[in-house]
Amino acid sequence: MSKFWSPFVKNLVPYVPGEQPKLAKLVKLNTNENPYGPSPKAIAAMQAEVNDSLRLYPDPNSDRLKQAVADYYGVQTAQVFVGNGSDEVLAHAFHGLFQHGQPLLFPDISYSFYPVYCRLYGIANEQVPLDEQFQIRVEDYARPNGGIIFPNPNAPTGCALGLEAIERLLKANPDTVVLVDEAYVDFGGETAISLVDKYPNLLVSQTLSKSRSLAGLRVGIAVGHPDLIEALERIKNSFNSYPLDRIAIAGAAAAFEDKAYFEQTCKRVIDSREAVVAGLEKLGFEVLPSTANFVFARHPGKDAATLAAGLREQGVIVRHFKQQRIAQFLRITIGTPEQNQALLDALSSL
Repeated sequence: MSKFWSPFVKNLVPYVPGEQPKLAKLVKLNTNENPYGPSPKAIAAMQAEVNDSLRLYPDPNSDRLKQAVADYYGVQTAQVFVGNGSDEVLAHAFHGLFQHGQPLLFPDISYSFYPVYCRLYGIANEQVPLDEQFQIRVEDYARPNGGIIFPNPNAPTGCALGLEAIERLLKANPDTVVLVDEAYVDFGGETAISLVDKYPNLLVSQTLSKSRSLAGLRVGIAVGHPDLIEALERIKNSFNSYPLDRIAIAGAAAAFEDKAYFEQTCKRVIDSREAVVAGLEKLGFEVLPSTANFVFARHPGKDAATLAAGLREQGVIVRHFKQQRIAQFLRITIGTPEQNQALLDALSSL
């Protein structure tokens, strides 16, 4: 039936998300979901929205959520954009900020949705190799470009770039947008939102899926200069004028307001990550320095695909990428202490 497709659809290669197995009793450490549930205040706020008012459209501007984000980060609401998960926010940025004829630059080992968006929107791109330690070298981005995007901390490596390096990147590229994709920043990284007032070409995106345990709600944000935000709003209002529903707005706003719960769960994940790193190193793994809710590890004497298959047989699912440079690494989400111990026990038996 593909004769009915628009011609460009034939050439699309869609993003493939991490597997969501249907089996019960799995130790699922492959999709970077938070092992701890959302803020009880967020759940209560969402439950309060399940009433007769669902027959009415939500606020198309999501003012309550924008105000909560602005209050949390000390910015103006005109500097905040919200959308259906950070992937939609990124899609609008690709569409509205990166179509300048010059190639978009991003790391060769990075979030695999970036090349998908480039194909969708017809954006030329150049993938800039990470160094031998899988770190971003700022000087490698000193070349003509139509924009720069990278996750910070990077995914799937977990390695972070410091704010001083991000400032150097911004100063070297004043005429194009630099998008810092901070899906995992709350697990030990430092947000670049503190720099948005200083650099009008900086856009920072975040998600509520990871550190705020709301992957099932689909809420993402971006913070930047009002001119960048206006471009995203124009795209949004030409695409979907009511992106966030009443339940999502209420739950996301409450999640930002419940700072104590957020900090407590982040600390639990960070403490568990350090324990997992110690356990992996004891088993002979090399683990890249991570400020995310996952670790990226390889074993000098064991094939990664074989390890992933062996873990699966014991009911533990981790992520293995076939890309050549990282084919010997496993990306392992940090779970509860019990899940982490099950992982280490299974690896020990292998």
